This record gives sequence, C-alpha cells and structure tokens, in this order.
Amino acid sequence: MNQDKIVIVKNLTKFYKGSPTPAVNNISFEINKNEIFGLLGPNGAGKTTTISILCGLFPPTSGQILIDGIVKNHHSEKIKNIIGVVPQDIALYQSLTARENLMFIGTMYGLKGLHLRNRIEESIEMLGLTANIDKRIATYSGGMKRRVNLVAGILHSPKVLFLDEPTVGIDVQSRNVIIEYLKTLNSQGTTIIYTSHHMEEAENLCTKVLIIDKGEIVTSGNPQELICNSNNCINLEGIFLNLTGKDLRD
Repeated sequence: MNQDKIVIVKNLTKFYKGSPTPAVNNISFEINKNEIFGLLGPNGAGKTTTISILCGLFPPTSGQILIDGIVKNHHSEKIKNIIGVVPQDIALYQSLTARENLMFIGTMYGLKGLHLRNRIEESIEMLGLTANIDKRIATYSGGMKRRVNLVAGILHSPKVLFLDEPTVGIDVQSRNVIIEYLKTLNSQGTTIIYTSHHMEEAENLCTKVLIIDKGEIVTSGNPQELICNSNNCINLEGIFLNLTGKDLRD
C-alpha cells in the first residue's frame, strides 16, 4: 500500500435485494492521509451507500476496501478502532444529558476514567457547549445536538472520520463552529470523509471531492482545480449541476 493512502477502494459494487441496477457500480478511488474528502452527489446517487459500506454498516456486493492498510472484510474489528462515524441522524439518547451520553459512548470505545472525562471536557469546550453539558439532549436546539453528535464520533481520536451531512438543517453559527472544529481536527492529523449538499461549503473545506451519480463516478479532484479547468463554471455548484443535471431528485 502507498504510505500516503489511508483509504483505498477498488471496484466497489452494491446491489440491494430486489433491485436490478446497482446502487454503487464498480467504483474505485483513493484518499490520502490528512485529506478532507468530499463525497458528493444528488439524492439517490449512491453516496450514502458508499459511505455506509466504508463505515461497516453493511457489506458490499463485491469489491475491496483497505483502511490504513487493513483489508476491511478480514479485520473489521481493527478498523472500528481507527474510524469515527457521525451519522446524519442524531444518535443520542434524548432523556440523558450531553455528559451522560458521551460518558456512555466513550465506554463503548473502551475509554474510561480521567482520560475520558478530559476528552469530553476539551471537545465540548471547543464546540461551545460547556454551559449546557449537564442539560438533557431533549432540551437542545438542532445545532447543539449536531455538535454533541460530532463529539460522540471523535472521543476515541480516530484516524479517519466519516460524516454524513454534518451541517444539515442547522443555523449559520452552529455550522461555522462545526466547520472550524473539523479544520482543527484535520490540522491535528485526522482524515475527514464527508457527504454534503452544501456545494459552497464543500468547495471551501475539501482538499478533494468525488462526485457520483447513478452509482458511478462522474468526476474527482481538487475543487479549485476542477473550477479552473472548467470552461463555463465559476464554482463547484456549477460543475455539480453540469455533471448531474438540473432535474429534481426525490
């Protein structure tokens, strides 16, 4: 394995039961260490399927995945220790406080004692939640829940962090806090892989993007380079619409 590659995907294909066409069709790509990698596409393009397979939520129909040099199918438990996952749905217990949620989730990662408490305190502080750490999640705003959801995925200091729409449906202030925190994590060595429908956000944040549609790769590269090499697009959104069309997707 190339030492600069932390994720290698080869000929990944996924058929869902009863479907004659693949959700993901024989795609291959590589992600460098310390990259912020945007997996983009319209609804139904296959991006959530791809990221779910990479996270281990379900198996591919065929293909190979290596994460940090480990073949995913053979050493899934080892891979679980080096990846973090922040799902689009809020994966928190509403009746518990933020601290109680994070203490429970931290123990699931094998963390305990002072180390766990310090990880919670420092992460909560960076995301502006210290004053509310002992309030129940049910009382939180959408943006606050998103921030706690993010902390839950990084308590064990993963090498690779997967995020599915981490800023969907939240206010500008919370989005800004989350983006700045992701930049900090990346500067500390965390490789970030995320999906988003916010093209401006992806353009400004990502070092590389991969756009898929109908289960196939339509383009990939550094956002600024893609824009410069385009004849008529001034931003990533324009490239996205040119490649995937303007028809509504359900």
